[in-house]
Amino acid sequence: MKIIKAKSRYIPEKLKAPFGFKGGYLSELWQVICRIDTEKTYGIGVGVQSVLWSDAAVFTSNSEDVGNEYMYRVTEYALSLLEGREGDSPIDLIDGIYAQTLQYARGLTNVKETLRETFVRNALVAVDNALWQAYAKEKGSEDLIELIPQALRAPLCEKHERLCNIPLISYGVKAEEIQGLLDGGTVLMKIKIGFDDNGKMSKAEMLEWDKKRLEQVHGIAKSYKTAYTKSGNILYYLDANGKYDGVERLGALLDYAKEIGALDRIVLLEEPFAEENKVNVGHLLVRIAADESVHSLQDVEERIALGYKAITLKPIAKTLSETLKILKSAYEKGVVCFCADLTVNPLLVEWNKNVAARIGTLPEMNVGILESNGEQNYVRWEELYAAHPCGERDFARCRRGMYALNEKFFLISGGIFRPSVYYEALL
Repeated sequence: MKIIKAKSRYIPEKLKAPFGFKGGYLSELWQVICRIDTEKTYGIGVGVQSVLWSDAAVFTSNSEDVGNEYMYRVTEYALSLLEGREGDSPIDLIDGIYAQTLQYARGLTNVKETLRETFVRNALVAVDNALWQAYAKEKGSEDLIELIPQALRAPLCEKHERLCNIPLISYGVKAEEIQGLLDGGTVLMKIKIGFDDNGKMSKAEMLEWDKKRLEQVHGIAKSYKTAYTKSGNILYYLDANGKYDGVERLGALLDYAKEIGALDRIVLLEEPFAEENKVNVGHLLVRIAADESVHSLQDVEERIALGYKAITLKPIAKTLSETLKILKSAYEKGVVCFCADLTVNPLLVEWNKNVAARIGTLPEMNVGILESNGEQNYVRWEELYAAHPCGERDFARCRRGMYALNEKFFLISGGIFRPSVYYEALL
């Protein structure tokens, strides 16, 4: 596949309310659209930028717009590197430009050499997706599995008929909204912890806030029952985004969870510590998951050696190309994987769904799982369905907390390789 030319643009999408995590708040998310022309065809790729998620230091040391501009410039630079290049697959092409793109990004941003690799991975998502779409057209296939190299296919052997949608309980979500989600069929909730009020709180105060938040959520959820979990109870997935400073303080939170009867409902606790805090977590009372600390394939073994028992997959934040390699490594070591969101649009949910629908689920669940919180956060969520080439199909919609998948979904990979009139018109 030889690349002839490439171009891009971005569209800011407003959020319904300030979206809080990692101690900060987002007001909008840039939607990036790339077009890549090959000798034979072209592909359109879409990505969503989240500077706060990918590198909080870039977010806090710049205005929100400047941070987004930095990431978008990295996307543009990557596209310029691709022009004139040739590769056997999207994976080869992304691997071929990654080191140079990372070097450029480190020179561009204010944090320089400390820039986290996830910042670059996030910037490459729209580029990678455009490459995969062009590749699918050149191969004449809409079946994702047929397009993936044989060596990477083993973990993608499932075909879940249902995916439980995991909504996000961010800092600002109110009690009545939590109850509304549970009334609407939610069975597994992602709860943001590590609140520090934009750095104004001590770690001790953060812990007390987190205790109260967990008690609040558990107080609402404990009376609900479901057929989709092994225990019949509503389950919790805590996301600390690296805000805890050690196992002692985290242990205090888990002891409190046990005290209020919530401990056995916590099936995942994601990224409790900063990436550089390489403490062993294997002895902790819950399954610890790695997300941002796994930038690439090379990080998987290190995190597993530190006792991490789950890996968060983000095809929509780290590229499908790199995710497939991360998944294979975790699968070979018997580590649980699951797909989490980046507050993406309906079409990008489909990219995530294609992986989530084909991998194993958590031992505590009776169905597959997928986090998607865009409906909670985008002002124009329903309008964005118009950009999804298969947005009118049943598999594209979450109903009663579930995505129902059929054989058509698997045959056409949810429509991710089909043209979007909306995104093509933007370019």
